[in-house]
Amino acid sequence: MKNDLSAAAGFKDTVPTLSGYVGVGLAFGIVAKAAGLNVIMIVLMSAITYSGAAQFVIVSMLLAGSSFSAIILSVFLLSARMLLMGMTVAPVMKKESLLRNVIIGSLLTDETFALSMNKLNYTNRQLSFPWLNTANVVAYLTWIIASGLGGGLGSLIPNPNRFGLDFAFLAMFIGLLYLQVASDRTLDRRLQVLMIFITLGLTYVGMIFIPSNLLLIIVTLVGCGLGVWCKHAFF
Repeated sequence: MKNDLSAAAGFKDTVPTLSGYVGVGLAFGIVAKAAGLNVIMIVLMSAITYSGAAQFVIVSMLLAGSSFSAIILSVFLLSARMLLMGMTVAPVMKKESLLRNVIIGSLLTDETFALSMNKLNYTNRQLSFPWLNTANVVAYLTWIIASGLGGGLGSLIPNPNRFGLDFAFLAMFIGLLYLQVASDRTLDRRLQVLMIFITLGLTYVGMIFIPSNLLLIIVTLVGCGLGVWCKHAFF
């Protein structure tokens, strides 16, 4: 990754993350097809909802016969973390117009957010609309195409986990986390490692007591608070 913030650089920087979108997109398409959705419905859900975890939840709740309002509430709670991510990116994009910020926020994902946070280490804490918008659009189109292909192949791959497709996103995030820690010189390396273990501990304990659709946002808020305290108290 370099300090180039052009659209071409956005495409190049995003390519290594696409395996995650392809793997989980195929898995979602296969699962949705098995649940009775056709390819058109799968593609439309990916294009409109555009949230891997939320889409899996929607399919499972449809199968369970959940009400429309319950599905909407669950998806909102599961996606509430995007408010925090959007607020983190917003100050870096404050020179851009409102319309451009709306476009960026609408297509921002966990992966492009992590990618942009890593990019800040190479660009003197700057981002550009061409770079981030290209990263978002490439990821968006890849997700739609992959989920559509998964729907088409649904009858041919009854168990996507057998091929490790369920691990694709996790492996991608591990890689992005490593790159972030390796390249970030603004924070003490000991603090970064400490916060990784604290976050893992909070997640492990939280899985016991907190509903899954609230876990991520609660761990994020608590982890951020503890990170600020640790930084000022010990580093």
